[in-house]
Amino acid sequence: MIARLKLIVLTVALCAAAVSTPAASAADARGAFRPDRLIPYKNVGDVTLNLHAFFPDDYQASDQRAAIIFFFGGGWTGGTPRQFYEQARFLADRGMVAFAAEYRVKSQHRTSPFECVKDGKSAVRWVRTHAVELGLDPDRIVAAGGSAGGHVAACTGLLPGFEDKSDAVSSLPNAMILFNSVLDTTEKGFGASRFSAEEKTALSPCHHVRSGIVPTLLFHGTADKTVPFENAERFFRLMQKAGNTCELVPFEGRSHGFFNGRFFRSGSDGADFEKTMTRSVEFLVELGLIDSVVANQR
Repeated sequence: MIARLKLIVLTVALCAAAVSTPAASAADARGAFRPDRLIPYKNVGDVTLNLHAFFPDDYQASDQRAAIIFFFGGGWTGGTPRQFYEQARFLADRGMVAFAAEYRVKSQHRTSPFECVKDGKSAVRWVRTHAVELGLDPDRIVAAGGSAGGHVAACTGLLPGFEDKSDAVSSLPNAMILFNSVLDTTEKGFGASRFSAEEKTALSPCHHVRSGIVPTLLFHGTADKTVPFENAERFFRLMQKAGNTCELVPFEGRSHGFFNGRFFRSGSDGADFEKTMTRSVEFLVELGLIDSVVANQR
């Protein structure tokens, strides 16, 4: 693979659903977006995990669409798939089938980051396994997410193992889009207290970069005090050195969660959301995952 290596400095003004359960597609009382379907993808004991699915208006089950799976942030402790409803709708409007995935978290399920990663891999594998019935191309699946959810997405693309079962179907996505993602789980990054001394690099993306990683797009605020910007810079350099296709888009002066949509992030004017999603669409067009004609019609 010939690497396409970019470092884009983006200055931003500081002032400025197989078996499914139907869900309303209109906006709720807050104006937030709702999924078209809830699709169960995994059962663990009495816990059912769903994919909150968003479909294009002209979607048909006979299609072969590209898909993207978003994983929410929350430090592997909490969070909600609603975080990425707006991004999911945005990309569904541009021809992809988009999912906002549930996964187990500590506050509800008493789990560790390892279970989070296992669930993320299960989600990718389930979508690929059911691609034909969902009108998807099994070779065009993107993993995406923010913060700890970005970490889950990154681990699906970087880490071997951590699978719930042996399966011939791969849990490896075909591309990744990461928003302020946790990329180092040692004391130099975020979440070291969640791991024993022997485990601290087991799920640390920066410690598992090698050649052959799928194309990756990173967004990160330079003033992030939760996940240091240095982690994103280091991950980018490691990807570059390994010859992988990787792009880092810094958002000058922006803190953690800057990328959230206006309906999820109180007080947001949506400008940063628009910038991240515009570049995401360009990235997906470059990879042949979104049709450029459809993208330009929006």
